[in-house]
Amino acid sequence: MSATKPRRSIFLGRMPLPERNFVADALRAETVGGVLLLAAAVIALIWANTLSGSYAAIRDFHLGPASLGLDLSVQHWAANGLLAIFFFVAGIELKRELVAGELRDPKAAALPVVAAVCGMATPAIVYAVVNGIGGGSLQGWAVPTATDIAFALAVLAVIGTSLPSALRAFLLTLAVVDDLFAILIIAVFFTSTINFLALGFAVIGLALFYLLLRKGVRGWYVYVPLALVIWGLMENSGVHATIAGVAMGLMLRCHRRDGEDRSPGERIEHLVRPLSAGLAVPLFALFSAGVSIAGGAVHDVFTRPETLGVVLGLVVGKALGVFGGTWVTARFTKAELNPDLKWPDVFAVATLAGIGFTVSLLIGELAFSEDLALASEIKASVLIGSLLAAVCAAVLLKLRNNKYRTLCEDEERDEDHDGIPDIYELDKPEYHLRMAAILEAKAAEHRRLAEVAARTHAGDDGPA
Repeated sequence: MSATKPRRSIFLGRMPLPERNFVADALRAETVGGVLLLAAAVIALIWANTLSGSYAAIRDFHLGPASLGLDLSVQHWAANGLLAIFFFVAGIELKRELVAGELRDPKAAALPVVAAVCGMATPAIVYAVVNGIGGGSLQGWAVPTATDIAFALAVLAVIGTSLPSALRAFLLTLAVVDDLFAILIIAVFFTSTINFLALGFAVIGLALFYLLLRKGVRGWYVYVPLALVIWGLMENSGVHATIAGVAMGLMLRCHRRDGEDRSPGERIEHLVRPLSAGLAVPLFALFSAGVSIAGGAVHDVFTRPETLGVVLGLVVGKALGVFGGTWVTARFTKAELNPDLKWPDVFAVATLAGIGFTVSLLIGELAFSEDLALASEIKASVLIGSLLAAVCAAVLLKLRNNKYRTLCEDEERDEDHDGIPDIYELDKPEYHLRMAAILEAKAAEHRRLAEVAARTHAGDDGPA
């Protein structure tokens, strides 16, 4: 028999299944998604400040069928098209939280929901106060209100290896509710003119999408074309097209029926998340984060009221709003903080919520679409504010992580080497007897070593 020839590798062809699964699983991790997002932003900054001509030419290049109202720039496609995938995943996360997560129980949901609301209201107030005093524009009040889920969870995953799992659940619930209100802000405040005919057909498309789901119709070849049509109609309606992604995500069933390992929502999120984390969000960052930082750009961020309001809103407003809202709710209502968490943990997460990035960049573009120079400065302020919030949060989380790691080590200590951590035997008399014997043996050994050392020392100093 002739040996089977090894299969030739095709350049840029389909990856072998193990490698493909490995890449997909990596992209589902918050850490990898956050790193890709950060890398895309850094590349955008370097590209825009070294080869600004080529960056602007590609970012502003238009493509798409004009007859369908889709002759859009590359930046517009990234913000309205690719980011709809991100909001689709966010919609599924919100639905899952509502039916099976923290938001299902009103008592458990109270703290993160109030924290999210206060964490959006306070930055807006900070921005308004700064611009009211400085005589700036109030158009950007919504820019510092958003929290970037991917970036915040990535920082928590990298730093908080020993932090309680309840802290991640609190942050995730807070960020999902934050995203919901950010979507409402985009829909209500950044929709100028509405094409009711296109909007009506988009609603009909969403109703058909919902009906097909409830009838149990399966097949990507049915839903993907329909989703593209709904998105195109929403884009032409004047309502921000990402709303279509959220609406479709919320329609998916996220509770499991008998015999199901995963619900349809969980299964589709599992499939789409790598596309969102590995392509949609990084490309949006690539074509939105490219701002010029030459000359006095950084100085202007801290002197112009609009940009200073964004920075203070993200760094100060978010921390005060999230922490203050949580504390007041726990203090004056029946809602209680998870017993696994302490107030320093909540403050660290409140600071982490100041990472606005993706959604803040999007809202900045919408708020100052008619003033491109100011829009660019607002983007710079979002990047600086998010960076400052990330650094402050990383320091606080690191301190808390060290504290919990020490506690974990104490809980796992087994001085008597009986295979049972000592903390579980504190109330047993035999444990104390064993520990007393161990301590006495150690003390006797120390005395013996001291006597040997004393005799050796005496022998060295005595006569030869």
